[in-house]
Order: sequence, then structure tokens, then C-alpha cells
Amino acid sequence: MTAQSSSAKSASSESAFSKWMGQLFKDPSYIVLPIIGLVACLMIWHIFSLTQGKNGLPSPFKVITDTKHLIFNPWYIKSANDQGLGWHIFTSLKRVGIGYSLAASIGTAIGILIGTNVLIFRMLDPIFQVLRTVAPLAWLPISQLVFGKAEPSAIFLIFITAIWPIIINTAVGVQQVPQDYRNVARVLQLGKAEYFFTILLPSAAPYIFTGLRIAVGLSWLAIVAAEMITGGIGIGSFIWDSYNAGNISEVILCMVYIGIVGLLLDKIIFYIGKFAVQSES
Repeated sequence: MTAQSSSAKSASSESAFSKWMGQLFKDPSYIVLPIIGLVACLMIWHIFSLTQGKNGLPSPFKVITDTKHLIFNPWYIKSANDQGLGWHIFTSLKRVGIGYSLAASIGTAIGILIGTNVLIFRMLDPIFQVLRTVAPLAWLPISQLVFGKAEPSAIFLIFITAIWPIIINTAVGVQQVPQDYRNVARVLQLGKAEYFFTILLPSAAPYIFTGLRIAVGLSWLAIVAAEMITGGIGIGSFIWDSYNAGNISEVILCMVYIGIVGLLLDKIIFYIGKFAVQSES
């Protein structure tokens, strides 16, 4: 890539960001409407909590009051099983990171393989379509039987949950490479490596990152469910322990954190994919 093209893409990114910021300040509804929606949801929640009685759903104010020690001190460590929410979320993210990275690398490779070979696709696609419909928690007894420990079992659960959308979307992306591009590659007599990096990968990149984006959301969902069963440290385990102890406010706080972290993970993959696609185009 030349310095001129690099500076042009940098200018394009800056102009896109400036345009977005301009729209944000020109039309305050981008900020005001989400705030109104949030306030409305909190009001509905509060009104509903008033109908629940003392032992029912706690109000937003009660949740904040009951969990302020967790909100303002998320990194405390009193014992191996008594730690702040920050450590629980960090542990869950570490497991997701390992399982998701394995699924991304292996799933992308398998997707490219079956997408470029019709015979392998016809042989494996029915199997993948069956396996992808198996609920993530159904794999947990198998993983515990094979690995024998909670940590690798949870990581395997992330891997097996995330890999299917990556494989399928990658394979579809490879198969959707325009025929005109293939013809140009033949005319130019491109080698396999050159064809892969200049034609196939840039064309399939939007599909690949769509699969990666779906997979990261499923990974975060799966780890919460897995940790509820395996126990130990993790946001899922914390939710289950809080529920068994009757601390519903802590459960609700964890749900808020889970949603925020899930949103951040989704946006990270989205912007990485957007940057990668723009760089390759």
C-alpha cells in the first residue's frame, strides 16, 4: 500500500468520523431519545416493583442501595470465592477470549476449506447444520466427561458454541466471490496465495466478520450459562450464588453488567470488521 493511498484512507476515516460527530450535534435526538427510552424503562420498572410487595422485584433505587458496595468496589478480594464483580467479569472474559479465539481461527480455516471445495462442502455441511442446532448446555456433560475439570469444560463450551456461525458465514462468503473476480484471476494467472489475499479474502471479509460478530454474542451468552453450572469464579457463578442467597438486587446488577459487556464486545468486533473491510477495499 502506498503512502498516498494510506493517507487517503486515513482522511476518509477522519471525514466519516467528523460526519458522524456533525450529525450527532446537528440532531440531538441521537442522544436525547435513548435517554428518554432509558428513563421510561426505569419508570415502568419502578412502578411495577411497587405492585410486587416487600419480597418481590426490587426497584431501581433499591438495587443501587443494596449493591453499592459492588458498584463502587468491584476489585476487592476477601477470599478465593469472595471477590468483587470486576474479577468475576474479568475471569469470564478470559474464558471467552480463549474459546472465542480458538473458534475464530479454526472456524475461519474450516469455512474457507469447505467454501472452496464443493465435495468437502457436500460431505460436511449436513453434519454442521445438525450440530449447530444443539443447545450449548447440552455439550456441557460431554465436555466435563472428556476434560474432567470445570475450566477447560467452560472454554470448550465457548468454542463449540461460537464455531458454527463462523464456519457457515465464512463458507458462504467464499462461495459468494463474484465470477468476474475469478475470471480476472485466471486472466492475470494469479497464484493461489495471491488469489487468496487479493481476491478471495477481501470479498469474503464482510461475511467472515458477520459470523465473528454473531459468535462473540453467543460466546458471552454461553459462558454465563456454563458458569452457573460449573461454579467457581465468574459472572454466571456470581449470579447463581446471589440467587440462592436471595440477593435479587445483585442478580439484576449482574444482568446490567452482562448487557453492557455484551454490547461492548459486539461493537469491538463490528468496528474491527469495518476497519478491516475498508482497508482491504
